[in-house]
Amino acid sequence: METFETLVRAEFAPKHTYLNTASNGLLPARTVAALHTAALLRAEGRPLTPLYEDVEACRAAYARLAGVPADRVALGASVAAHTGLIAASLPAGAEVLTAEDDFTSVLNPFHVRGDLKVRAVPLERIAESVRPGTALVAVSAAQSADGRIADLPALREAAHAHGARTYVDFSQAAGWLPMDADAYDYTASVSFKWLLGPHGAAFLVVPEDFGGLTPVLAGWVAGEEPWDSCYGPVAELAHSARRFDLSHALFTYAGLRRSLDLIEELGVAAVHAHDLALADRFRTGLAGLGHAPVPAPGSAIVSVPGLGVRQPELSAAGIEVSHRAGNLRAAFHLYNTPADVDRLLDVLAG
Repeated sequence: METFETLVRAEFAPKHTYLNTASNGLLPARTVAALHTAALLRAEGRPLTPLYEDVEACRAAYARLAGVPADRVALGASVAAHTGLIAASLPAGAEVLTAEDDFTSVLNPFHVRGDLKVRAVPLERIAESVRPGTALVAVSAAQSADGRIADLPALREAAHAHGARTYVDFSQAAGWLPMDADAYDYTASVSFKWLLGPHGAAFLVVPEDFGGLTPVLAGWVAGEEPWDSCYGPVAELAHSARRFDLSHALFTYAGLRRSLDLIEELGVAAVHAHDLALADRFRTGLAGLGHAPVPAPGSAIVSVPGLGVRQPELSAAGIEVSHRAGNLRAAFHLYNTPADVDRLLDVLAG
């Protein structure tokens, strides 16, 4: 009988102590094999039909993780593009409430509009800062720089009370943190971090009524009948969120399908428990060394002020972490073990 441990060990064999999933997740063996097969299809001139099937399988798998019907999931290339779509839907002068120093892809498209009122507040104050006239609240579920988790239930309640829409980026959460995309107007996530997929794909969940979005980037894949929408204007947009799709990076979805399969086989609840146990082990060890991480209870990301400068030394020792905002950032995921945590602590203590 397969267990969490046996499934993970069958898929991953990192050559170093890899604690940098917040930058890029490792690819499972099944994903690498699928990418190889997809490349051979192109190299040998065979039909690409299986790759288009992978696209729709990814849409359905992500929908299950997000807790929404598949027809509410759009496929694109980046969170920034999804944010841009949302930004384009807002009227001039609309107020967008954001968290200070959130990830740029969640923020910049609102700023470059030039005619929106973008207001930034500390993350811990974002719910209380929603006010009459706020059109949209945009925030990451988990902060990239330091792993702090937004109080999403409080944000949702405050936004509802003031008639504001909500936009949540789950890029640093999807795959380890249970999510309920149905609780927000728009949610997004990239494929290449905690979802363990290749680069080149990003998901967008929209409301049933599309939330006032206009498919300004629509091409042929956004048609109700894509293969009949290749020439001239699209006669009939897809009746689902697929109307917001961008042309699909077929190789990416070929691999991502297998990565999402693995996440589902393991279960997000089990991954969540595994990741947090390791993060808490690291926090405990840091306390013993006299270091205090940025407070981020319940997060799989641990950020330690003042230690970011040691990233090159750690990398030379075969331990991969990040230097972010002056901090050392370690991110713990399903392929990590207590031995990984202890090795990082040992080097930091030396």
